[in-house]
Amino acid sequence: MAYVPAIRIGVSGWRYAPWRGNFYPKGLPQHAELAYATRAFSSLEINGSFYSLQRPTSWQTWYEAAPAQFVFAVKGPRYLTHMLRLRNAAKPLANFFASGIFRLREKLGPILWQLPPNFSFDANQLATFFDLLPRNLSEAAALARKREPFMRGKTALTIDANRPLRYAMEVRHESFRDPVFVQLLRKYRIALVIAETAGRWPMLQDVTADFLYLRLHGDKQLYRSGYSRAALARWADRIATWSGGGEPLSALKAEVGAEPDRRPRDVYCYFDNTDEKLRAPVDAKALMRNLGVRWPGTSQTRTPAAARQHAAR
Repeated sequence: MAYVPAIRIGVSGWRYAPWRGNFYPKGLPQHAELAYATRAFSSLEINGSFYSLQRPTSWQTWYEAAPAQFVFAVKGPRYLTHMLRLRNAAKPLANFFASGIFRLREKLGPILWQLPPNFSFDANQLATFFDLLPRNLSEAAALARKREPFMRGKTALTIDANRPLRYAMEVRHESFRDPVFVQLLRKYRIALVIAETAGRWPMLQDVTADFLYLRLHGDKQLYRSGYSRAALARWADRIATWSGGGEPLSALKAEVGAEPDRRPRDVYCYFDNTDEKLRAPVDAKALMRNLGVRWPGTSQTRTPAAARQHAAR
């Protein structure tokens, strides 16, 4: 049976006051918002993990709120990316994995590392960090057992099964427009995040892993602007092409001329144009319709008409 890639469209975060009475039905209790959002989208980004280590009870609550076959992406701690700048990362990585992320079980999706705008490309620095990253849950559990003493009583170290781990990296400095960076990501099978930032930071579109990770922060105004029908149609066409194993002809790449594997790929796409607070869920739903992606359900499917249309391009 041929592999059918998953296309998961969602939003970054889910707790925004202006969504109440708009995206969320009026009167919906705040504690029920996550459950509502996970029935609207097949994936969400957890971004609280970027700001601080979360507790095992939080990870467990998120797991229980989401339906079967739902997937969370997890944003790695800014303590590692922004403060330590990926140096001396072994213990903080152990703390992160010990904090309860294993409670997501089969609903754990890619882990995102977002670098700050003043972080320039250093191949040795990145390779040292990538060497520390566990490639599966068994390796992650072994690393988690090396957590620091202050984590005592705030950990969950048991895994329910050994699954592979996926990582993605978002960069915000022009120096990463370098084929050596792309080759490094490909060596470690880490996805280069395709991030639209209204032209503020590079939007590289090199395929470096067996999945794609997109973050749409706004095409006209960073974190604010909604997406027009034409813009959403362009992204739908790109996503369908990447999912099918191809590359858009207009792809902006650091490694010009390189040909990635032509196998079908999973695609994760998150709208982060949330400063206006109402745009992200509206745009995510519109993109799902453009792609013919349906959720909820027992599985994610693309309508035959949409599949035929994109396959012909």
